[in-house]
Formats: sequence, C-alpha cells, structure tokens
Amino acid sequence: ALKRLIGYVSSAKAGCQYCRAHTILAAERYGAEEEKLANICHYTTHAAFTDAERAALDFAVAASSVPNAVNSSIMENLRRYWNDGEIVEILGVISLFGYLNRWNDSMGTTMEQGAIQAGEKHLKNYDWSPGKHSS
Repeated sequence: ALKRLIGYVSSAKAGCQYCRAHTILAAERYGAEEEKLANICHYTTHAAFTDAERAALDFAVAASSVPNAVNSSIMENLRRYWNDGEIVEILGVISLFGYLNRWNDSMGTTMEQGAIQAGEKHLKNYDWSPGKHSS
C-alpha cells in the first residue's frame, strides 16, 4: 500500500489527475487504512502516518519536483528508516510515476469508472476532478 501512496504524492506533485485517482484506488486495493486514504494530503502531520512513511513520502515529493528538490537532509532522514535497497525501490516507484504522469496527462488518457469513483470518494476535498481525463 505504501508504494501506491508514494505514487499518489508523486502524481499529486506532478498534477496528474489520472494517476492521482489510479494510485488512490490501488492503495485502497492493496489494503491502505481508510484513515491514510482520507488524509494522504496531510501525511506530514496526520497521526495515521509513521515517521518512516513520512520520510518516504517527503522523498517522493522532493524527487517529483521540478527542479529536483532532494537534498542532504531529506536523504539523511530517509536513511534513518530505509536501507539502500528499499530506497532504490522507493525511487523506482517515483520514477515510474514520473513517466506515467507525463504520458497520461499529455495524452489525456480517458479515466476508467473505478478510478473516477475512487477519486470522488477519497480526493473530493483535495481539488481533484477527472478534468481532461473524463470520457
């Protein structure tokens, strides 16, 4: 579930509504707690998230920024909780969504009904809409 939430914050930073909906749906399917789904946009302060999760999600936001915002303090905090193999795996998710965000947003990929429903259920309070991805 955490990998899907990493994909979510990466997609939110990129502004891809398609990937935001799909990653929140995937996080739900992979067993993310309802409290995390409802508060992903407040992960930095919400009690549902552990310090390790916050470190991974902070890294995802920084790595998804243009220009890249990963700095030594973000990496130091990340390494408190995650080993090199896990960090590579986290960055793999971020990198994959860097590609998917650009592809789906540029192509205006039509969003499937299940993703629309997940977006409406979990993201309605966070400036989400299918936008150009609606059929």
